Amino acid sequence: MKKVITYGTFDLFHEGHYRLLERAKALGDYLIVGVTTESFDQARGKLNVVDSLMTRIENVKKTGFADEVIVEDHVGQKVEDIQKYNIDIFVLGSDWQGKFDYLKDFCEVRYLERTKGISSTMKRIHNHKIIRMGLIGSGRIAKRFVPEARYVSGMELVGVYNLHHESARRFAEEFELEFSTADEEEFYEHVDAVDICTPHQFHYAYAKRALEHGKHVLCEKPMALRKEEAEELFELAEKNGCILMEAIKTAYTPGFIRLLSMLQSGVIGEIRDVESCFTRIFPDDTRRELTNADYGGSFTEYGSYTLLPIIKLLGSDYQDIRFTCFKAANGVDLYTKAYFDYAHSLATAKTGLKVKSDGHLLISGTRGYIFVPAPWWKTTEFELCYEDFTQNEKVFTKYLGDGLRYELSDFVSAINGNPRGGFKLTRNESVAFADIMEKFLDWRRQTPIKEGEVIG
Repeated sequence: MKKVITYGTFDLFHEGHYRLLERAKALGDYLIVGVTTESFDQARGKLNVVDSLMTRIENVKKTGFADEVIVEDHVGQKVEDIQKYNIDIFVLGSDWQGKFDYLKDFCEVRYLERTKGISSTMKRIHNHKIIRMGLIGSGRIAKRFVPEARYVSGMELVGVYNLHHESARRFAEEFELEFSTADEEEFYEHVDAVDICTPHQFHYAYAKRALEHGKHVLCEKPMALRKEEAEELFELAEKNGCILMEAIKTAYTPGFIRLLSMLQSGVIGEIRDVESCFTRIFPDDTRRELTNADYGGSFTEYGSYTLLPIIKLLGSDYQDIRFTCFKAANGVDLYTKAYFDYAHSLATAKTGLKVKSDGHLLISGTRGYIFVPAPWWKTTEFELCYEDFTQNEKVFTKYLGDGLRYELSDFVSAINGNPRGGFKLTRNESVAFADIMEKFLDWRRQTPIKEGEVIG
């Protein structure tokens, strides 16, 4: 008897799951299906699971393909099960290609090509629909999106749009998407929601058109470069019953949320100063961040991150803001500091493309301070520090993958009527970011200087 085994969450059971089990069964005489527990899913980064474990097991059983159903609840269980049940073939979908090659020491490993274009026939359960996601843009951010999307239940990445269709075509082929197109109208016909992954200056226009077509929008940062544009987008989203979220991924991660919660509970007293820094040296001077004189530069690229803890903790009602920077010959800022004066607090945001500084976050209070080491925007640890250093405490949290799965999970939940992540990045905060970006770009345009000089 040839034994086959496969594993999965099998949430919101749909035709893709059915076909995978059907093909797995055809490979042998006896099929064992492992269904993951909620706790194991969370531990391995699978977010937004809707159905209970028992419901998911029942849905697998109803197909008639599984000769035996088992529960997967810990790392390493696959090796144990293969040996325990004398498995001949381990099967999983092609989106996990290569991930489980280590099992070849124990049995044959096969990756079955994923079923494309199944969303239209996917099962709707408890008012939760499978969201057909499309990407606008096929560059660096879009490529990070794909592996993260598979960890979020309730959505399927189906297509990509790019004015340069050859780029979109290659992207769709590489990541086995259902379609690619250079026709924006055609693109909107096939998706429920979009993630805008274009250069900054195109975010507002694409977000507006997507919302006008009734599509939910997740937009990379900065969502808008002018306050008026941000306000217009949120009003349009509300009018059309759409979800609009700015994709500053740090805002949605467990570590950063825990950091804010502790600060807001008063663990270091009243906050008097926030210092945030994000710098990276770009060796390639041909990148758009350094060549785009109007919209490139360090602050438009990383300012959304460094502004995040300042606005979250101190608010947008600052009394004064000023900037200072080094510029390149084309006017792009290579290293920028933004200074904020509040009634009872101060803040500094540092960003750089050609100057390297320690990328930490430091929050100072009347009873102590919190230090978040670099890279703080991927918060995995922070330390509470006091005058009596014996009272210091370190906190550790998880940050899975590239972090995009957290914002995606909240986006899908909000679309399905459960806006549980709304507090993580509010409408007013996104509008405040756009207002600061507008102030900075106006200031930069009005202060022409020679390369390498400092202006403040």
